[in-house]
Amino acid sequence: MGFDVRALLEQHQNDGARLHAEFVNSQVPRMLHAIGFDRTFVRAEGAHYWDADGNRYLDFLSGFGVAGVGRNHPVVRQALHDVLDADLADMLQFDLPVLPGLVAEQLVKRAPGMERVYFCNSGSEAVEAALKFARCATARPRIVYCSHAYHGLTAGALSVNGAKEFRQGFDPLLPDTVVPFGDIDALEREVKRGNVAALLIEPIQGKGVNVAPPGFLRAARELLHSRGALLICDEVQTGLGRTGKFFAYEYDDVQPDIVTVAKALSGGFVPVGATLMRADIFEKVYSSLDRVFVHASTFMGNALAMTAALATLSVIDDEQLIDNAALRGQELVAGLRAIAEEHPMVADVRGRGLMIGIEFGKPSTMRGKAMWSTLNTARKGLFAQLVVVPLFTRHRILTQVAGDHMAVVKLLPPLMISPADVTEFLTAFADVMKDGERPNGLAWEFGRTLVKQAMSR
Repeated sequence: MGFDVRALLEQHQNDGARLHAEFVNSQVPRMLHAIGFDRTFVRAEGAHYWDADGNRYLDFLSGFGVAGVGRNHPVVRQALHDVLDADLADMLQFDLPVLPGLVAEQLVKRAPGMERVYFCNSGSEAVEAALKFARCATARPRIVYCSHAYHGLTAGALSVNGAKEFRQGFDPLLPDTVVPFGDIDALEREVKRGNVAALLIEPIQGKGVNVAPPGFLRAARELLHSRGALLICDEVQTGLGRTGKFFAYEYDDVQPDIVTVAKALSGGFVPVGATLMRADIFEKVYSSLDRVFVHASTFMGNALAMTAALATLSVIDDEQLIDNAALRGQELVAGLRAIAEEHPMVADVRGRGLMIGIEFGKPSTMRGKAMWSTLNTARKGLFAQLVVVPLFTRHRILTQVAGDHMAVVKLLPPLMISPADVTEFLTAFADVMKDGERPNGLAWEFGRTLVKQAMSR
């Protein structure tokens, strides 16, 4: 008798699709089945995981960046066991636990100019805090954000989301303003209109893997500060070494006013987010005893989340994962560009560190152009899915399309991948591209199937 989670998992190992279809989001199992991703996974370690049949897969998605230090890292696991065994008095709410202070100290140490940290439970919550704090600190209502931006799906974060497919059906949202990504003139026009509290920007956009033009962040900060506005850098996906530096904004030699982090800070175990900022911004919000809890969350700074964060930061340092991300990223980009020389459908390879986008373009042959047009008629950017699917079904490598209606595949592997993992991916990608150029290849056959499904709706 009693609760046995191992027995429960074993008993229901094959029930995931049924349970999700009946009680959670029924569209997810439908989608996974349509693209051939409906597998049952039972174990994960580092950059690999295994299905119920014992097949090994290479993870080039890392849970959208959550598993930055790899799956089930033993240091983070042990730290979580240890803190559970410590029987701490956690989440009392009217105490001063040491773990949040230690995490804040470590984050501030890695982010010159940042002096205070607000803890929360996700990237979306970190962005929500940034929006509120910027409005409060400047006494202005309007946030400027960028086309194709993604900052989360809660109501405030959605108001600064640059993708229509996420916003549809949820109006009215906050009165924020979109500008083209990297366009300093457009930003200047909006700032001159007045009432701008801040620019919220990803140094590298998750949707499409678009890199901010060199010098843009620095120029934007100068412009914003000249008008009393703030620069917010969303580092939820790009932070903690993902791009070969601890923060991606470091490439532009700029000091933001507010920075958001999450995802990899969790160690892949416990949800956690944080909003870093200058002390004067923080103190505008928490300006008196009456406002001590004016912005808060019940679970913020809980012991498990803070332990996972501290262990993760330690692993990043001890295993030199930032350097590894830079080196493995260079190998991947060089290899991909060499493949692009042989396969003109690869139009661009871009990114930094281990955040890489592979963009595809229309083939040069008449037959290829016709098929490309057919696929785009059914769904813009469909060819990228034709690359993702055989990478998974044939080579057992998990990647993702970088955004809806985009012919871009995004690579986001754990920061601890090895040279052998890089070689495995490049070999598989070259094979998929070679097959993708054949009119009767498996990729095109899958594309025709999707087109037929789309036309039959």
